[in-house]
Amino acid sequence: MNIGIVVYSQTGNTLSVAQGLSDRLSSQGHTVTVDRLETASPAGPGQVVELTRVPNILAYGALVLASPVHAFSLAAPMQQYLADIDHLQGKPVALFVTQHFPFPWMGGMRALGQLRRICQDKGATIMGESIINWSHPRRDQTIQMTIERQANFFLS
Repeated sequence: MNIGIVVYSQTGNTLSVAQGLSDRLSSQGHTVTVDRLETASPAGPGQVVELTRVPNILAYGALVLASPVHAFSLAAPMQQYLADIDHLQGKPVALFVTQHFPFPWMGGMRALGQLRRICQDKGATIMGESIINWSHPRRDQTIQMTIERQANFFLS
């Protein structure tokens, strides 16, 4: 399967998980592209964002959407990107967010809910979702569990 991992990452944390997932999916025989959203300047919470690099999802049979949490919400660049997409009708999509705080209820659940609702409203088939809490002591285990769980979504 041709899988696109569309990722927005400001600090590299979300990108590092996306790259780990890409490696795992590739080892299963998938064709995988990590496709980054890029902005003209650093994007703060709730700001209007100018996207300078916008991945084209038409080439992918399935997607993983990955974003950090900003101010207890989905990062503005990912929100803008998804707002500009006409539809995701029937496309299998997995989701994950990363957040600084140690517990999912500290913004991760809200951001993931926003991401899920946007994708469902555009017709996506949600395969599964994960939250990675960057300052939690079990972060590394959570990253590995996320990679394995998300890779399993795309097993034939």
